[in-house]
Amino acid sequence: MRHRFGHCGGGGHPCPRGARRGSVLIIALWIAFGLVSLALYFAQTVNFELRAADQRVAAFEAEQAIAGALRYASNVLATVPEAPGLPPDEFDYASEALPLGEATVWFLGRNPRRSRADVPAFGLVDEASKLNLNTATVEMLQLLPGMTPEFAAAIVDWRDADSTPGPGGAEDETYLRQTPAYRCKNAPFESVEELRLVHGADLVYLFGEDTNLNGVLDPNENDGDAAPPYDNKDGYLDAGLLEYVTVSSAEPNTRSDGSARINVNNPNQQELAALLQQAFGTDRANAILARLGAPGGGGPGGGPGGGTNAPGANFSSLLHFYLRSGLTADEFAQIEGELTVSTNAVLVGLVNVNTAPETVLACLPGLGYENAAALVAYRETQSRRLTTLAWVAEVLDEAAILEAGPYLTARSYQYTADVVALGHQGRGYRRVRAIFDTRDGVPRLVSRQDLTHLGWALGVDLREQLAEWRREGLAASSGRARSRLFSW
Repeated sequence: MRHRFGHCGGGGHPCPRGARRGSVLIIALWIAFGLVSLALYFAQTVNFELRAADQRVAAFEAEQAIAGALRYASNVLATVPEAPGLPPDEFDYASEALPLGEATVWFLGRNPRRSRADVPAFGLVDEASKLNLNTATVEMLQLLPGMTPEFAAAIVDWRDADSTPGPGGAEDETYLRQTPAYRCKNAPFESVEELRLVHGADLVYLFGEDTNLNGVLDPNENDGDAAPPYDNKDGYLDAGLLEYVTVSSAEPNTRSDGSARINVNNPNQQELAALLQQAFGTDRANAILARLGAPGGGGPGGGPGGGTNAPGANFSSLLHFYLRSGLTADEFAQIEGELTVSTNAVLVGLVNVNTAPETVLACLPGLGYENAAALVAYRETQSRRLTTLAWVAEVLDEAAILEAGPYLTARSYQYTADVVALGHQGRGYRRVRAIFDTRDGVPRLVSRQDLTHLGWALGVDLREQLAEWRREGLAASSGRARSRLFSW
């Protein structure tokens, strides 16, 4: 009888065949486990690569959608159906959740009428609604939120041509002590981001609570000191200087046909008389000229302001001219774009009273917070679209108009398109802020800045809907999915 034993070890002791088979099984199991582990590892790696590739595709879709959105914005600005310089009507173009292929884009805007600080507004942003860093005086700058007298003086010293510091300001001797050292620019600002180079600049001044520059009160901007930035947790967004300043506001001093505007301060008023006759007829033109003090016109007490200014007088602004002319608001609106009080070819830094927020208007001479609040309140009660300066005379007295008038306009020629885009399934977030200049009649892209690094800018509601959409596994191409996603 044969024994089922082998030899185990070197001592010649018999080894059961079952033990040998058990060893082989264990080795086989370890090999199988290793192969399975390798398969799982490579599967996980492939899964990560697939997801990364999907994210890259979504990001590429978003980038291409932004390019398309900028072309769309350019077309909107090029085809404004009204007079040159009037902002496009917000109802004449789409600005929210525009589908472009598999991507979706938004034009992040500003809307002082929104009732909730945490809900974004959409549309193109008027650069003339802001204070121009290259023309604002120290006194005007000091009225901006968070501004100090020293920083305001340093801003003016940075842009002026001399090397003498103003009171509390800074020139080369201050900047050469910095590490690393550099010189004061002594030339105009080229971008608002240059403020970071100005002595005394602080991120708190520049950004305020709005760390992603979207004009929306995000959760981390209303939680006290729980997460950056530090905020007062009052449910109101305290924006920084970057929200209220620009370097781009400039208005061409030309008529709709490209010729120079008629200067109402010119002693020779033949052009003005011809314009008035063409627009209103001879009798009405003569009556207007008479109120301005032409021979046979009214004297003191003949109407608003008394009519004591003769043609060629020094009108400080078009609002001043409007007060003295006796024009109705509708009449003034017809010729406003044809007139000027300046001989400059370009009018830099005027603030559009029809679009500027209360914070900016309050910085202008003669206004302050009381008059600025009155202007904004009047604007918000109007159902019609305001496209002229004339209505300001219904809110302000003559003294305030004489002071503020030289800084006001009803025209805008530069606009910001703050474009946010998502690729398929709400992935691939991208954001680009671009500025268009329309002074030449054809919108020209003058600035482009990638703001993707600032983080999510579309508010908490849409983010929560995106998360819910993904959890439910709705297909990106499904019309039902999109309608649910963008129904907010």
